[in-house]
Amino acid sequence: MRKPDEEKDLIRALSRGLDMILAFSHHRVRMTLTEAAEATGLSRPTARRILLTLQDRGYVRTDGKTFALTPRVLALGYAYLSSLNLTEITQPFMERVVQATGEGCSLATLDDTDVVYVTRVPTHRVTSITLATGTRLPAHATSLGHILLADLTTAELDRYLSRADLRPLTARTIRTPAELIERLNLVREQGWAMVDQELEEGLRSIAAPVRDANGRVIAAMGLSSLIATTDADAVREQLLPPLLTATNGVSTELGAGLNRMGER
Repeated sequence: MRKPDEEKDLIRALSRGLDMILAFSHHRVRMTLTEAAEATGLSRPTARRILLTLQDRGYVRTDGKTFALTPRVLALGYAYLSSLNLTEITQPFMERVVQATGEGCSLATLDDTDVVYVTRVPTHRVTSITLATGTRLPAHATSLGHILLADLTTAELDRYLSRADLRPLTARTIRTPAELIERLNLVREQGWAMVDQELEEGLRSIAAPVRDANGRVIAAMGLSSLIATTDADAVREQLLPPLLTATNGVSTELGAGLNRMGER
């Protein structure tokens, strides 16, 4: 229990705002004002003021009857990633992947329906896509995206599918929710993802998950290769092992132990 002198240092409105954000879950994706008040133990007027404040700041949206979180809440999670100094931890592992494979290595997180590149260790090979920190690519067409989507809960994946534009980028791009769900089931089962010319003709990519101490996937690490230089079997036999070694190593440093999809 907090001491009285500790209580006076707390900002009650901030505490209630955070409680309101956390009240939303896969069981309560949308809530009416009454439901939000009950979930947080607040009065309706207080709950209303908090929800309107969160809406004004872009963290909550409403259809006039119910309230739901917006993707901007993910920014709070990215602040956590920054506090982990994830790029500093991953850098030496990624450099070893590049040395072992001769391919550029990237680290990405999920932002709404896109993957966003957090950091990248390049190689001298060139593709038609310029990849740098901050680059955004559609999650449904990338191996990095498949890793990140595969760790979403059913409710989170449903929200993603309701917003995602599964437009074909090549003749091989996944185009329907059913196809994507089938692919994500495979990714969870095998523990890694490969995309074959689904983002760009002539380009094949592979990715694996990076987990935090709670076993959640907080980032995906991957690399790409040209189909003219590396066939699918070579990707699995030559590129995948050093990539898994790297993601397992990063996950271990973050406290997650062995990096295996499907384990929480």
